[in-house]
Order: sequence, then structure tokens, then C-alpha cells
Amino acid sequence: MIIKQEEKFKEVLAKIEGKINEQSFFNKFLELYPEVWKKHKITYSKFTRSKKFGQTIPLPKPEISLRKEIRLFLQKQ
Repeated sequence: MIIKQEEKFKEVLAKIEGKINEQSFFNKFLELYPEVWKKHKITYSKFTRSKKFGQTIPLPKPEISLRKEIRLFLQKQ
């Protein structure tokens, strides 16, 4: 989960030049917020390590979850 996601996404949207699509948005987000991305991946890793053998992980991988959030945000715009 990204803190103040809506605000960050709006800022990324304002900084994108040219065609806006999921990939360009994803790349710009990583460029503008590398520390947020790192924290997002660390949280996923901690959760993965803490699970017990044989249990499934209900969280999608960080790349997949961020892309899903971006897709939903772009659809609302």
C-alpha cells in the first residue's frame, strides 16, 4: 500500500510528457518516487518471508499491484 497514493499519482500524471499510458506512468512513478517503490517492495518481501510453509500469499507482486492501481487511476481520469 502506498501512502497518499492519489496525490502521488496526480503529480506523476502532471509530469508525464507525450502519450499517457500504463507503461509511461509506471516508469515516471519509479523515476519520481524511487524511495516509495523501494518501501513497497520491502513490505512485500517482509510479508513473503513471514508466511508459513504451504500457505498462499494473498498479495500480488509489487509490480503487478502498482500496475493495477495505475490502471484504475487512469480509468477514473
